[in-house]
Amino acid sequence: MSMYRGRFAPSPTGLLHFGSLFAAVISYLDAKSRQGEWLIRIEDIDPLREQENSKQGIIHSLAAHGLVSDKPVVFQSERSELYEKTLTILAQTGHTYACPCSRKYLNEHQGQHQDCCQKRLIKGLPCAIKFHANTRQYRWLDQYQGRQTHKPTEDFVLKRKEGFYAYQLAVVCDDIEQEITHIIRGYDLLDSTPMQLALYQALDKTPPVFGHFPVIISDCGQKLSKQNLAPPINDQTALSNLLKVLRLANIHLKEPVTTCSQALEQACLQWNTGFLFGKRELGQAGSL
Repeated sequence: MSMYRGRFAPSPTGLLHFGSLFAAVISYLDAKSRQGEWLIRIEDIDPLREQENSKQGIIHSLAAHGLVSDKPVVFQSERSELYEKTLTILAQTGHTYACPCSRKYLNEHQGQHQDCCQKRLIKGLPCAIKFHANTRQYRWLDQYQGRQTHKPTEDFVLKRKEGFYAYQLAVVCDDIEQEITHIIRGYDLLDSTPMQLALYQALDKTPPVFGHFPVIISDCGQKLSKQNLAPPINDQTALSNLLKVLRLANIHLKEPVTTCSQALEQACLQWNTGFLFGKRELGQAGSL
């Protein structure tokens, strides 16, 4: 295995937009500048939010911008056996419990669970599987945000009542199984890190290096996202799109390029995380 293995893991809730392209490029440059591998994983565990044709649309857009996975693309929807195996391990080691409580119930009772929640199996009730969060502080040296100290705020869901696997479970299972060494992603996911570190500890696995770079915001100060109706990128202007991303990362190519592959190759030689260090948001014009 490569000494460095990173990944880009979009959800197929829509086509690739500029903010997602920025995230893909940053994770790619971080991997390739260190002679590492870069993988693509499609996080399609929530069919209710999935947009038709977005899986292949995302993969196609990435390829149009020169971003191709070093291994076959993985789809989370095909990995339920792995997630169930992990849930069994966590249950056997006392890290999980079944919970029939609705969000409304927990809100009305200040987060206090029913007595039956601590039982391993509750017959006749649809239940979520939750992880017992502890009160310890989790510390890590973030590649972009510096030293961090956080803790999970409360117990969190690993499998929903409807039978869908939760993000926190799936992402940790996949990162362990794919031997991911570096998780380079947007600042908006920093709050997930202590929950994921808790799972690494419960599974007795060494966590990867984390780095949370600034997210791209619109002119009105909103994060570019599918939820905020960020428009899809135009694959026909791939090189122009890529050069704009590189300028935001303070990379100004010294030689003229005619293809995305050439631009990425040059960008790897200039890659420096210092410009993005400590920033949480980045305007499309490059200002905070």
